Amino acid sequence: MNDHEVPAGPEGPQGPGGPDGSAPLTVLGAGVPRLEGWDKTEGSARYAAEWTPPGCAYGRPVPATVARGRITGIDATDALAMEGALAVLTHENAPRITEPDDATLDVLQDEWVPHRGWHVALAVAETPETAQAMAEAVRIEYAEEPHDVRIHDDHPGLYQPDEANGGAAGATSRGDVESELAAAHHTVDVLYAIPPLHNHPMEPHAATAEWTEGPEGARLVAHDSSQGATPVRDTLAALFSLDTARVTVVSEHVGGGFGNKGTPRPHVVLAAMASRHTGRPVKVVLPRRHLPFVTGHRAPTLQRVRLGADAEGRLTAVDHDVVTHTSTVKEFVEQAAVPARTMYASTASRTRHRVAALDVPTPSWMRAPGEAPGMYALEAAMDELAVELGMDPIELRLRNEPDVEPQTGKPFSSRRLADCLREGARLFGWADRDPRPGVRRSGDLLIGTGVAASTYPALLAPSTATAEARDDGTFHVRINATDIGTGARTVLAQVAAEALGVGPQAVRIDIGNSDLPDAPLAGGSSGTASWGWAVHAACTELRTSGSSVATVDTTADVQAREDYARHAFGAVFAEVQADTVTGEVRTRRLLGVFAAGRILNARLARSQFLGGMTMGLGMALTEHSSIDRATGGFVETDLASYHVPSCADVPEQFEAHWLAEEDPHLTPVGGKGIGEIGIVGTAAAFTNALHHATGVRHRTLPHTPDRVGADLRVPAR
Repeated sequence: MNDHEVPAGPEGPQGPGGPDGSAPLTVLGAGVPRLEGWDKTEGSARYAAEWTPPGCAYGRPVPATVARGRITGIDATDALAMEGALAVLTHENAPRITEPDDATLDVLQDEWVPHRGWHVALAVAETPETAQAMAEAVRIEYAEEPHDVRIHDDHPGLYQPDEANGGAAGATSRGDVESELAAAHHTVDVLYAIPPLHNHPMEPHAATAEWTEGPEGARLVAHDSSQGATPVRDTLAALFSLDTARVTVVSEHVGGGFGNKGTPRPHVVLAAMASRHTGRPVKVVLPRRHLPFVTGHRAPTLQRVRLGADAEGRLTAVDHDVVTHTSTVKEFVEQAAVPARTMYASTASRTRHRVAALDVPTPSWMRAPGEAPGMYALEAAMDELAVELGMDPIELRLRNEPDVEPQTGKPFSSRRLADCLREGARLFGWADRDPRPGVRRSGDLLIGTGVAASTYPALLAPSTATAEARDDGTFHVRINATDIGTGARTVLAQVAAEALGVGPQAVRIDIGNSDLPDAPLAGGSSGTASWGWAVHAACTELRTSGSSVATVDTTADVQAREDYARHAFGAVFAEVQADTVTGEVRTRRLLGVFAAGRILNARLARSQFLGGMTMGLGMALTEHSSIDRATGGFVETDLASYHVPSCADVPEQFEAHWLAEEDPHLTPVGGKGIGEIGIVGTAAAFTNALHHATGVRHRTLPHTPDRVGADLRVPAR
């Protein structure tokens, strides 16, 4: 039986016990179906765009059509003449807000245009159709200025950030890298490129905001598509000079985010502005073509990786240098060199990030920020070193397993990468692989296999939860967690049920509302671990104290944890085929094996692992964006031109497995985050398999037919 298979009935295995104090029911790990599954199937689960209060109006943003400049004139005459028109908000008449910490939210406050697509006006109407027509009728004049949107490794504006992303995007150095490279028996010095990538969640960003006046003053309620209602509440309160108790943000159901809903976005600010201006509730739903410009993207990276090894394949030097862009609005650095500090033992290492502020939309978090692009380059370089050494790529990784985290010297709380590699090799049939590239053929198809490692940190943040015993024998748990499609409310019900000694059906979970006990956003694969600890602690206290209500804040517990390097690890194996006539690359098999602490729900975990790997498949084969140097805008802005993987792109032999891992240095629940590790390493496994298939190295993603076909020197059909 595979690790992800769960025996017994619809809730998986259960041991004896119950609320009478006997041994607790074993509900964690069981493949409990989603609690909200039927609501979503039947359409009763309501998303931000589906809240329509009485008298609701509709807003449509107007994007800037220049890449840099200033607004010199606005003509909204035609727009305001339309039947059903309510207002056109611009920097001349929009409500004033306090200066935000995040400058991407400083919308409609002045005439400056920092990049193409920046919101310069908001049309508000009785219907969404009228709002759209109004937005198209607004005439904006600009004083356009020269712009720069192209990043390259000798850009004169490159600088080395120190504090970006909490300091993670700074530089590190250990030992003498240059001397070790010069003395190494074997070296690789390679360049890898990844284009801009876009999150494209199925649900676009949307918000419905409503101001009301009462005896105690103004109150703002916003239904927002967000990965965290609490930070949105805090931001809106600060922008509009309100006490946080006067703001409620609801994010009960969220249709995906992948990071770009992890911080407040301009749409919710625009909706709140429009509601205040018109005195009516206002709904703003961003068109998909707007998303790449105002909700973040994965910045392009140019990565140079240099590795040095002795004659036995032990690393003597690891040097990872990353060049990327940020915007002139706000600094955000894709921290792609960070995983090189964790992965392998070496005598010396150095990591560096350099960034240039260009006239581009502000990049932001995208699934496994840093790790996804960084591990692509590092793991592809490790494969190149294995070929240089004439060594099996799994053996090379095993030979360079560290005893402690290389950069910090901290002990690992647990590290089962070697076990993932060995188990993956067994399941994949790696021992039967002919190491020679370009020798396996089926008609016009060249076939190859590759492997890459995965890692992601096990992050944690303080949370607060309340558990209440009801008179009918059920329990009510409240915490401001967010379910972005991961199944968070289901897993939290399982955590509560196990702590209380009842079945999940006896637990009601309230999440996704800033009026609930504070909790961090869903991001960094930290949600379940952070929220789960608070829920477990509140339910345990409720059960043992005899009281009817228990509230627990885990801040002190989180701060008191011992100092370990906490990471999840995994290994991804891919088999691909390259068509020598068309250059098309297809996936034949994909396998992931992961060690991520205690798996809390087998059904949902498998979905998360496979989802991440599918996103890695897209990163490797289809997903890419580009910036038009003339207009300064992204070219691929919809799901026709930016191809995310569909069912037809996913192989039939597609598996995710995990190892049983007991890590005593995590939380009482014992899980590590699993939402992001699946994407990490997957693109590198494809790249390494493509080299094994063709004998040609491809170092620029994605591996599209034009590139692969050109390298194989075959005509396109």
